Amino acid sequence: MSQPLLQINFTLGVPPADYSQMCAGLAETFAAIPGLRWKTWILNEQNNEAGGIYLFESEAALQNYLQSPLAAQVKTHPALLNVSAKVFSVMEDVSTITRAPIGVTV
Repeated sequence: MSQPLLQINFTLGVPPADYSQMCAGLAETFAAIPGLRWKTWILNEQNNEAGGIYLFESEAALQNYLQSPLAAQVKTHPALLNVSAKVFSVMEDVSTITRAPIGVTV
């Protein structure tokens, strides 16, 4: 069974340093998302872009997150512009070969 992966990207409406500080205060909230195996926070300071890559244990857990108040806050936060979200299936067989942290929960 393939694990679902969520990719969220957006343009920053605040300086990257302010965004990083905001993230530090939210990391524990994201860590508590039911069914989330891990999240990688991504930032491109040069292009003022950021986002995250989320691996969920099931499609139901991913969909529950997308319907949650937390996801709604991400979509409507005034510091996050042009928010896009894409859902993918992890190609586990080849991802394991290239050392992707499939099945890892920290």
